[in-house]
Amino acid sequence: MTEPPSPGPGLASKIVAGVLLVLPFPVYLAVPSYAKITPRLAGFPFFYWWQLLWVVLTAVCIGSAHLLTRRRGGGAR
Repeated sequence: MTEPPSPGPGLASKIVAGVLLVLPFPVYLAVPSYAKITPRLAGFPFFYWWQLLWVVLTAVCIGSAHLLTRRRGGGAR
């Protein structure tokens, strides 16, 4: 006998997931705040390594939001 699927994520999980998904947008849109050369990291200007850092952090935010909102339990939906 199969178990019924557990209920979906709670409201708090959905709110946190929404914040995680929205968090990168203001950072990417605030170009004047990071459009500079210094400080350099391994020879790369700030502009480049800051964007690359946020590409990785955005992936972490999206992955975390997914983990917070996925349904528990397997089987067909």
